[in-house]
Amino acid sequence: MKRYIFTIVAVVAVLLSSCVGDSPKSMFETARLEELQNNPKHAKELYEEIIRRHPNTGYAQKSKERLEKLNPASPSESQK
Repeated sequence: MKRYIFTIVAVVAVLLSSCVGDSPKSMFETARLEELQNNPKHAKELYEEIIRRHPNTGYAQKSKERLEKLNPASPSESQK
């Protein structure tokens, strides 16, 4: 019986840890959803967190590209 309970607890722990949303992929998907829901402030925060926590991933590069689209250069900066 103890073995059965341990197995159930272990399976639940694995499932919960995968739902945390800590991976760059899940964070990026959440940021994109925030953009679609017209919440650019939270999207930017997520993109910045991806870049900070997962700098050597493709999602960091994609996040930089999304930030550029969300933060267009002001006209005075683009003329420099």
